[in-house]
Amino acid sequence: MVSNDTCPVCATAEIVCGKWTLLVIRDLAEGRSRFCELERSLHGISPRTLSLRLRALEEEGIVERQTFPEVPPRVEYALTEKGRALVPIIEDMRAYGRQWLGARCEADEALESEKLVEPEPAIAAV
Repeated sequence: MVSNDTCPVCATAEIVCGKWTLLVIRDLAEGRSRFCELERSLHGISPRTLSLRLRALEEEGIVERQTFPEVPPRVEYALTEKGRALVPIIEDMRAYGRQWLGARCEADEALESEKLVEPEPAIAAV
């Protein structure tokens, strides 16, 4: 039997199971994002909590922070290779939630509605 100290599931859960953490990773899976964009997409998160989550993920090597020398300063966050390796877990959670819990998120519904729109017919060359 594997002890909790050496269990890879426990070690991963220790990093990603903090409140909001998986949602931050989910949003960054879409690409680089600024703090205010993340705060807007994560309805209900406080700026302090978001800052703490981003800092913890940065310390774990899951998120990278890039500061641009502009006035006012601009900071963007993105997933590292280690962070992108967590995306399949989130996709599996999304699939599980849809299939077994009947859950859907606004982003999923927006993607579905885009797929339902008929593409413009191509104009045939004469």
